[in-house]
Amino acid sequence: MDNYGYIKVAAASPKLKVANPDFNAEQIRLLMRTAEAGNCAAVVFPELSLTGYTCGDLFQQRFLLQRALHALERLLEETKDAQVLAVVGMPLVAADKLYNCAVAVQRGKILGVVPKRYLPNCKEYYEKRWFASGEEDGTNNSGIKLFRNTVPFGNLLFHSNSPEFSLGVEVCEDLWAPIPRSSYLAINGANVIANLSADNELAAKSEYRRQLVAQQSAGCLCGYIYASAGVHESTTDMVFSGDCLIAENGNILKSSVPFSRENGLIECELDIESLQHERRFNTSFAEFPVWLKQEEKPAVVEITYNKKYIPVRGTFSRKIPRNPFVPDNPATVAGRCEEIFQIQVAGLAKRIEHTGLKKLVIGVSGGLDSTLALLVARKTCELLELPAENILALTMPGFGTTDETHRNALELMTALEVGSREIDIIPACLQHFQDLGHDPALHDVTYENVQARERTQILMDLANKYGGLVIGTGDLSELALGWCTFNGDHMSMYAVNCGVPKTLVRFLIQHVADHFMTPEVRNILLRILNTPISPELLPPDPSGRIEQKTEDIIGPYELHDFFLFYTLRYGMEPAKVLFLAEAAFAGKYERGIIAKWLTLFYKRFFRQQFKRSCLPDGPKVGSVSLSPRGDWRMPSDAEVDIWLAEMDRLTKTAGV
Repeated sequence: MDNYGYIKVAAASPKLKVANPDFNAEQIRLLMRTAEAGNCAAVVFPELSLTGYTCGDLFQQRFLLQRALHALERLLEETKDAQVLAVVGMPLVAADKLYNCAVAVQRGKILGVVPKRYLPNCKEYYEKRWFASGEEDGTNNSGIKLFRNTVPFGNLLFHSNSPEFSLGVEVCEDLWAPIPRSSYLAINGANVIANLSADNELAAKSEYRRQLVAQQSAGCLCGYIYASAGVHESTTDMVFSGDCLIAENGNILKSSVPFSRENGLIECELDIESLQHERRFNTSFAEFPVWLKQEEKPAVVEITYNKKYIPVRGTFSRKIPRNPFVPDNPATVAGRCEEIFQIQVAGLAKRIEHTGLKKLVIGVSGGLDSTLALLVARKTCELLELPAENILALTMPGFGTTDETHRNALELMTALEVGSREIDIIPACLQHFQDLGHDPALHDVTYENVQARERTQILMDLANKYGGLVIGTGDLSELALGWCTFNGDHMSMYAVNCGVPKTLVRFLIQHVADHFMTPEVRNILLRILNTPISPELLPPDPSGRIEQKTEDIIGPYELHDFFLFYTLRYGMEPAKVLFLAEAAFAGKYERGIIAKWLTLFYKRFFRQQFKRSCLPDGPKVGSVSLSPRGDWRMPSDAEVDIWLAEMDRLTKTAGV
């Protein structure tokens, strides 16, 4: 079974007694065992965790240094069977100099020692009083004699092929430097960084620390394991909180409870496969100057690690959001929605200024997409100080239009004070059926697409008549699935929604309703948000309600948006997308249902590329775009066979 490119890692902040290496080694051993039981590939401990960071001038006592070595030797003996790679902090003497070191151990052996390079020596920190910098002696990758063996000492990279990851190590202040050591490690191959830290707690410092760790993981396109000293350090002048963080490519995946007085350990999966994908396609990272890659080039130390971590849904600790296009933190949703809305407005404003056309023509159905497009158009006119009447909004009822959506469209146009008009398309469609020799009682694709193209023809011709732009309403999810009529609603003169997935459309309308609209308009928008998604191309049911519901036909948009994000953003294979969807939607959709719609997603995504190859212009608003001029260049006749064969294999092996 594949591990889907994940490894599990841990950051630990153990209980501690200052200047008592024996006690501290025992706490480290206990946490190593916990990490081992959790199938972690690596666990990182705080800076100088074997002695305590706050020993002060006791670091000058040879007896303390000897006892620290004795405690390390005992730790190695008691963890000979532990496959987890542990990185422990301790003071070590080399060439008559004392270094603040990170010691990597596994299976009772020392793999290598990394000395701290940047030593803080201001305010509450004065490490240069005791320690030498690893800048010179620590970067030549020489050896150090420990317990009758010579082990690598310096700038090191710990590499494993099973699971595949490369671990680079920096110590606390190394991260705070103008060019952190981890930057060099990353461009030389490290995809995970371990930071052993002893960072004292101050007001507002924890948030700054989180930002620093997140940003470094983003800039280095890596996973980042940060472990800091805890409350049991000396409180003579400082207090430590035991802050532990696990980050990946700009996102904090897991954080510890601060100021805990017990042994603390956080575990989380890192997606090494996705990090490798990011690095392959990030040209800035791939083309980093060769001379910088060679500077401080780390020596590679091979790790023996045969216990492969296999994620299982019930034990998968990493949280997978159901709506990856929407911020997981509710506190940031409003800001993100405002930013996206402004991108849409700015794009349309530029197009109006460039063409010199002051009128906008838009079809309003009373559904989600046309509502968002109308709101963007209305805001754009405000920005350019154009009268709202310059927007010609049309409702064009057809065979499937219900009273509810018709009323919503009319009331919204009136409330927004835009120019409005109603054109019944039924007579024109009946005439077209007659011309084609098509029976109107046959509700097939011709029946549906005649209506869609009739509406587009009206919009285009009115735009010509009044000297305006047709504003497209289709969204990113519809483009991915090809859920649009070619040269019908598929076409416009500027497509303001083309970068917005369906799951995000709802959030954007809700944001505009809550922050910019009068109570009257807000109530109309809330009614629209509660209306089922439908193209309304088939007649209503006997009670006059929507009969043709999109999600009954092609599946839930929340699933398709999930598939779209992970397939395009990270290039994930079907098995991994299915696994993540199971984890995200546990309790809502069974595996068989997810597999059914994922199979349909692949079919439609491949077979409908020809519609995306001739898309009108429109703004990119997020990390996933299907513009044939920008993010997505795919042949229209690419084969989907291997994806479908894989889905067939997955469903059969799982007994679906």
